[in-house]
Parts: sequence; structure tokens; C-alpha cells
Amino acid sequence: QVELVESGGGLVQAGGSLRLSCVVSGRTFSRSAMGWFRQAPGKERAFVGGISRSGSSTYYADSVKGRVTISRDNAKNTVYLQMNSLKPEDTAVYYCAADTTNRLTIATMAAPYDYWGQGTQVTVSS
Repeated sequence: QVELVESGGGLVQAGGSLRLSCVVSGRTFSRSAMGWFRQAPGKERAFVGGISRSGSSTYYADSVKGRVTISRDNAKNTVYLQMNSLKPEDTAVYYCAADTTNRLTIATMAAPYDYWGQGTQVTVSS
């Protein structure tokens, strides 16, 4: 069984920073590409960024490129989302997801990810 638990969300002023963490239980973490998604009220879940199994490759959505960094620590079964220069439009529930299918590329759609966390709320005030 694979479980993902996010933490680090909260309320921050525009221009501030947050670092989200996602701890993954089970033995599949090092073999899983990881993704971060977000869902704002009334909107569909959207890809934020992803990282390959080894951590050597990352990919970001245009909306956050240059402001976020995804990293992972395979020894700690943890993936991170560092967000800087936050904007009110970044307000959303943020989810981490695991793609355990040994895919070589980073999926940008939700469907390939087979395990999801419960989400953590990020609110950016103006």
C-alpha cells in the first residue's frame, strides 16, 4: 500500500514563500516519478510540476516556471515543492501524486498518477 501525506500549506502574503513536503510510505518511492498538482475552487485540477525517479529531471507548468522548484530526497521518501514569489492566483489545494509505472517521462496529466495525497491548502493574500 502506498500512502502520500502532504504538509506545509498555510496562509502567506503575496510575494512570500512556502515549502510543501510530501512523505510517501511504501517501497515504491525511488521508482516513482512524482508530480504536484493544484486545484482552486471551481477549477479543474492542474499540473504544477514533476520530478523524475532519480531527481535528475524536472518539468514545470508555465504558470509557475521560475517561481517553484521541485526536489526529492529518496532516502527520506520525500518530495518537496518550494514556492517563491507567491501570488493570490496560486491559492489552491495542492496535491502530490506518485506515478509508479516506471515511466521515463514526467506526466503532466493527472491520469498516469496512481496514488494521491489528501492535499494541503495554500492561501495567498493580496
